[in-house]
Parts: sequence; structure tokens; C-alpha cells
Amino acid sequence: VVKVDKNGRWVKTWGERGSGQGQFNILHTIAADVKGNVYVGDRTNQRVQVFNTDGTYLREWKVDVPPDFTTRAVNGPTPKAGDMSGVGAPNSLCITPGPRQVIFLGESTWPGRVFKVSLDGKVLGVIGKSGRNLKQFSGAHAIACPSENEIYVAETSNWRVQKLLLRPAAASQ
Repeated sequence: VVKVDKNGRWVKTWGERGSGQGQFNILHTIAADVKGNVYVGDRTNQRVQVFNTDGTYLREWKVDVPPDFTTRAVNGPTPKAGDMSGVGAPNSLCITPGPRQVIFLGESTWPGRVFKVSLDGKVLGVIGKSGRNLKQFSGAHAIACPSENEIYVAETSNWRVQKLLLRPAAASQ
């Protein structure tokens, strides 16, 4: 990870290749929350690592929600039933603005889902599956989330951007 100042000048770097804390294997997406925590999508290690702005490791989490193994990959071979390779691999992520932030995380090509996740890594919702139809995804390579109820998902394998309007969560009692 490279940190630069507001003028684009190098400040510092952190991380190296590997699978330990503060190490990466295809650092693929990055975003910061309102407190300045930096969320780094480490795709091949299938995790998100969280750092402070100085690069100090804080925590990590994984999305390990089993997919529907009858879903076919749009691109490449479909993994065998029970194979969790690629599940939750963060291809893209965004953090909503405002005081009540959540993360939207897009998986790689298969199983091709988008997750709504709390800042501490708890999965709050699963959207879609691998495919070419509306609300299906393949290679969610970029996500924009101007609010918790509106997201844009850019897909490399389907060559499109989908706009999703999500129903607001029910008010807590």
C-alpha cells in the first residue's frame, strides 16, 4: 500500500507479498472509512485487512458465505461442489458515506455475488449470483455506493454497469 499526501507526494508504504498480517497476494481494492481506517481487499488471500492511516494492522475478516453450487461460472470453469476457492474474494469494495457506514464488496467472477457488510466484517446481506441476467454478476470489478440503498456495480465479464436500488432496512424496534 502506498500512502501519498494531498499533492501526490510519497509519504510511506506498507505491506509485502505473503499471507500473514500486513501481507498481500493481489491487493485488488482499497477504501477508507470516516475514522480514517483503511480497508484493503486482498483478493487471492480471500480477505479484507484493516489498517490505521499509518499502516498499523488492526484486524482482518473474511466473507465465507457458501454459494449456490448449482450456479455456473460465466467465465472459466465452475468449481466443484464444496470448493470455497474465490468465495468472498474481494474484487471490489466501497464504503458508504455518512455516520452509519457499511461496505459493499464484490466477489470475483464466480460465485459472482455482492455482499453488504458491516465495518467489522459481519455479512448483512447477499445480492445476486454468477450470471448474465439482471441482479447477476460476473467480475464485479468496481462498486460505487453513494448510499446504503443505491449501488453501481461495474462488471468486467459482462461488460456493463448495473444500478441497484435496495430496499431500506426495517427500522429497529
